[in-house]
Amino acid sequence: MEHFSHITDAIQMASEHQNGYFNTLLNTVNDHVVRLSVMTEPFYWHFHPNSDEVFLTLEGILLIELESETIELSPGQLFTVQRNIPHRTAPKNGRSVNLTFEHQHMETVRM
Repeated sequence: MEHFSHITDAIQMASEHQNGYFNTLLNTVNDHVVRLSVMTEPFYWHFHPNSDEVFLTLEGILLIELESETIELSPGQLFTVQRNIPHRTAPKNGRSVNLTFEHQHMETVRM
């Protein structure tokens, strides 16, 4: 497992990715990881059978579509999607930048 002992500038990294979908590992915390995602298009419907997934929006508005409702996260807002809950994410107005916190061995099942 890679260990990080330096400052990571997530905002700078995000500014280098303006189009499409970008997702990268930022850091590890015990048996979890912190990932940066930049979205300009929706992600596919999926669920995670072995891990909750926490979203923290840094820029833009992130839509988290669940089967029964859609959550809107503005910068600084955080939401947890519990394991086994089908969901998909999308930027509301063209682009969103988000951190996700998840188990390092999280499984993703595409629907």
